[in-house]
Amino acid sequence: MLDTLVRKLKLAFGDPEIRFRIFFLAAALALFRFLASVPIPGVDKNALAEFFANNQFFGLLNIFSGGGLSGLSIVMLGVGPYITASIIMQLGTIIFPQVKQAYFEEGEAGRAKFIGWSRLLTIPLAVLQGVGFLFLLQSQGVLAHLGSVALVANIALIAAGSMLLMWLGELVTEFGIGNGVSLLILAGILAQLPASISQTLFAASAADIPAYLGFLVLALAMTYAVVVVSDAERSIPIAYARAVRGAALAQNAATYLPIRLLQAGVIPIIFALSLLLLPQMALSMLGATQLSFASSAALWYTAFLANPWKYGAVYFLFVVFFTYFYTAVTFEPHRVAENLQKTGAFVPGVRPGRETESFIGRVVNRVTLPGATFLGLIAVAPSIIQGLTGVTTLVLGGTALLIAVQVALDLARKIDAQVSLREY
Repeated sequence: MLDTLVRKLKLAFGDPEIRFRIFFLAAALALFRFLASVPIPGVDKNALAEFFANNQFFGLLNIFSGGGLSGLSIVMLGVGPYITASIIMQLGTIIFPQVKQAYFEEGEAGRAKFIGWSRLLTIPLAVLQGVGFLFLLQSQGVLAHLGSVALVANIALIAAGSMLLMWLGELVTEFGIGNGVSLLILAGILAQLPASISQTLFAASAADIPAYLGFLVLALAMTYAVVVVSDAERSIPIAYARAVRGAALAQNAATYLPIRLLQAGVIPIIFALSLLLLPQMALSMLGATQLSFASSAALWYTAFLANPWKYGAVYFLFVVFFTYFYTAVTFEPHRVAENLQKTGAFVPGVRPGRETESFIGRVVNRVTLPGATFLGLIAVAPSIIQGLTGVTTLVLGGTALLIAVQVALDLARKIDAQVSLREY
């Protein structure tokens, strides 16, 4: 196995095109990390560190910003607005016929139009999120009170930073290897590991060693579970009455329809985080109007997010709900059954048409339940650990682990595909 790995690495760096793609990816990630180290003006670093230490929820949001939020950098929003815009556009496929036609029926031209709409939608979302974050951070004393000109300048700065990362991610997708947006998030997660580990080791005492060893074992077990579940699928057998292969005519040729256990990926976690963030941002903006009920509600909601058990229970339910919701939006049994019938395919023992649609729908629902439960448990793992042990210096980031493993597996597959294409 080691020989195979060495041979593939030699092929990868020996091919000019693959080598260019790898170096382009490395340069783009280096530029991203440089931008993430440039803070916006007026940040109180001590208040910022205390704010993130006492608020695990914003620690999760920091994951999707690629680590830029924890330093209030010019790219503090990360690719979050673009991801949110893409999710809204995908939801629009079930509401607006024009969006559905562009996404499913117009081929590459329709996909390009769909991506263009997502980019345009990213601009107002970045502005709204920037306004919400700035008001929230001002109310927490992390940022000094900004005048009108400074406020507008900072909003424009962080919105432009988010658009810049969106553009950089798309360049990586086109000229590099793998999904650029996902790789930017992965780079932010990996960049925070050294500081997190060093802080944990510095604060550790002899009494904490068994707990940290337990965390290490749990992290390895969770990594293994994520790898297994990410590739897990339920295969539905598909048969064809007649299939032509070369010059021969084969009868009853068979294949499989794969139903993935994590059909929705990490999208339900993003949905749940966005829904939990919305009240805090709205209450923060209302708090700027000096309304007494808004200040009281903001304090109550902040206390709710700081409680690992209450916040974790609601977070888990949201993730499970949105897993079913997003799977229902993106996977249509009716369309799958219709396409099978058009190509002369059928599920053995099931009549084509409505019975096939009903059968596929039942299989998807049964497969989604363990996938949604696993995704929810991974998402709330930090809350469970904090609630059981009270240790906050080392919290196992299940969401970060899930993203990191899935993106790393996808990147490895993409590099292997590029190498195999040139090898043969």
